[in-house]
Amino acid sequence: MFYICRVNSNIVEMKLTKSEEQLMELIWKHGQVFLKDILEEYPDPKPAVTTIATLLKRMQDKGFVAFNTMGNSRQYYPLVKKTAYFSKEMNGIIKNYFGNSALQFASFFTSTSNITPAELEDLKKIIDQEIERRKK
Repeated sequence: MFYICRVNSNIVEMKLTKSEEQLMELIWKHGQVFLKDILEEYPDPKPAVTTIATLLKRMQDKGFVAFNTMGNSRQYYPLVKKTAYFSKEMNGIIKNYFGNSALQFASFFTSTSNITPAELEDLKKIIDQEIERRKK
């Protein structure tokens, strides 16, 4: 999806590629992480160190990550919260595919997914709790 930032007073949409999202998940998971730790988490076949370094540089340029230098190493950390990123992504999906209607999205999701009756009951409880929270 995308994240919006300003570059020279112009609004620019910043999108993460699938590879960047996968890497970002690891950074969100750890909060702060070194390149060597990131590589250890990747399944085989592991990407080249240069590939990960390139992805990190692109994500840094997009404003998603930053780093602290510790000796000869860089410790990367997220600049964008996971909830903020995925909230924007979900809102984009709802806007682009469901006419900006959360109701249409919920209807599609509940009718086309393999959600069990027990999960639907849990979803109903979550919705009821959110209704009560918003009434206050």
